Amino acid sequence: MLLLSGPNMGGNEWKYVKDCLDTGWVSSVGSYVDQFEKMSAAFAGTQYAVATSSGTTALHICLVMLDVTAADYVITPNITFIATCNAIKYTGASPIFIDTDSANWQMDLDVLQHFLETETEERNGFCHYKKDGRRIPVIMPVHVLGNMTDMNRLMELANRYHLTVVEDSTEALGSYYNGKHAGSFGLLGTFSYNGNKIITTGGGGMIVTNDEALAKRAKHLTTQAKSDPFEYVHDAIGYNYRLVNVAAAMGVAQMEQLPGFLQRKKEIIAFYKSALKGVGDIQFQDVADSVQPNWWLPTIMTEKQKELLKVLNDHKMQSRPFWVPMNQLVMFKEDIYITEKDNSNYVYQRCLSIPCSTNISDESLQAVADKIKTVF
Repeated sequence: MLLLSGPNMGGNEWKYVKDCLDTGWVSSVGSYVDQFEKMSAAFAGTQYAVATSSGTTALHICLVMLDVTAADYVITPNITFIATCNAIKYTGASPIFIDTDSANWQMDLDVLQHFLETETEERNGFCHYKKDGRRIPVIMPVHVLGNMTDMNRLMELANRYHLTVVEDSTEALGSYYNGKHAGSFGLLGTFSYNGNKIITTGGGGMIVTNDEALAKRAKHLTTQAKSDPFEYVHDAIGYNYRLVNVAAAMGVAQMEQLPGFLQRKKEIIAFYKSALKGVGDIQFQDVADSVQPNWWLPTIMTEKQKELLKVLNDHKMQSRPFWVPMNQLVMFKEDIYITEKDNSNYVYQRCLSIPCSTNISDESLQAVADKIKTVF
């Protein structure tokens, strides 16, 4: 099987993991955790980084630190990987889903602005939903597929309506808006290192921030909120959410190779755009001149989505449909969905991601393109 986005272990992974095993530093305390955090903060352009067990736990801790509760709403896009919305639900809060921009597949900022202008009001320094009075303390934009929306406009709306920004940049390591890295715009940002991400630790995540107090609190809460170095004294409800040293060792090795991975992703998308130009009705997502995406998962839009998915997967070229819009999932059907045209469903019905591992050969890329062309 030609994987959709498989791991690329071509660096010092074996060496660093062996070092952990040889020295016995395999748990959440170890030099590789510290090194991985420092490398991540430097790359993202933030002062601090805190390693977590997954991107989902990173998102959850961010919301916990901002005191999001069951009485609150959190604004987020309707098309995202489910982890975004699961993290919201873990706090007891309810998501408010904003429809998707049909061109760039990010949160539709026109729909967002209209909702904020007409359906919310300010009370005691917080945004509230007029219909029931519940607080909306946080907006959680997602940089879908590593693309980014107009972050200047989003941040201006967030500031105007008293919304704290937590960036779900789990797909956007190596993506930039006007030269500024994803995850560094909001008060808090997050990354994911799942096996299919642009770098991987098998499973893992990262919180980045410029707020020293939040960084210290994140590290505290993710290590069971233990407040005494010797006695088992805990001063809050804590979580077992820290990344282990063995995984961080992989992360350090992967970060060393990240510039090369990003370059290969650019080559892959350039190839696909050239090879599939003028083929049927195939389109790629719009990318603004201000955005430099990491092209994590090259994805195409076509009316022949289902036929393409079958042909490619039947020929062992692993391809996947877009995420099911959140408002269509059974556990979110009662939550608020703000839309005008339901672009989310339109995009979902037509998009598919195609093979793009950073170690994919040029010959395999050509084979995928050729197989796609047979459908047209």
